[in-house]
Amino acid sequence: MFRRAAASTFFRHALSTSPYSSAAAAAAAAAASSSAVNSIILRSLKEHFLEVSKMTPPPKISPPKPYTIVKGALDQASGPVLRRGYGDAGEEISISVARLANIMPPGADYDSDDDDGGGGGVSESISQLFLHVDISRPGSSKSLQFLCGLYPDAVGIHSVCLRPKTAESGTAGLAGKGGDGYQGRIFQELDENVRDAFHHYIEARGINEKLFPFLQAWLYVKDHRNLIRWFKSVGTLISEPKSE
Repeated sequence: MFRRAAASTFFRHALSTSPYSSAAAAAAAAAASSSAVNSIILRSLKEHFLEVSKMTPPPKISPPKPYTIVKGALDQASGPVLRRGYGDAGEEISISVARLANIMPPGADYDSDDDDGGGGGVSESISQLFLHVDISRPGSSKSLQFLCGLYPDAVGIHSVCLRPKTAESGTAGLAGKGGDGYQGRIFQELDENVRDAFHHYIEARGINEKLFPFLQAWLYVKDHRNLIRWFKSVGTLISEPKSE
């Protein structure tokens, strides 16, 4: 009987000090820690989601005529926001927009008649927009594309090039250098008269500061939608049960 009791005590001690038991305890502690961290993240996400969802959207603004809003643009990752026809030649003009701060590298030089910039920070990023303007004609295999800075009181051309109509356009390709061969000179290296002529060219097609109020409000709404969608997606991913 003493031997059986001693053997039972030995086996209980061996099980309590075995590496398998230690590993199980460590796994349980890790799971508890992970659950606590998840709870903290989910609580923070919920608080910020509620805060963002209560933000007052800007007043509804219509784009300057004859520009019309591209259907579904708010739900697309990139692509044209506004579109219009122009002239007897049947030109089609499309405009994509992004925050200038998200496109241009720090310290980049771009043409602008307004150097104040709104004081920097968040106000600067919402007061300086970046446009991709695509101008094409029926039957042509190429389109004239402008990259511009848009401000409350001015438009500045950063570059102009001729690219195939199938070339990537929209905000996804705003800063890209692709294309098929020679893309033209840097805009600032062109003769001043040529630069002025290009400014008159886009001005005649309604690409001017009058676009700013609508595109600023539109971009705000798009950013707000994306943020709400991001909070929901991250929260769902974290709260989903792990598959065994």
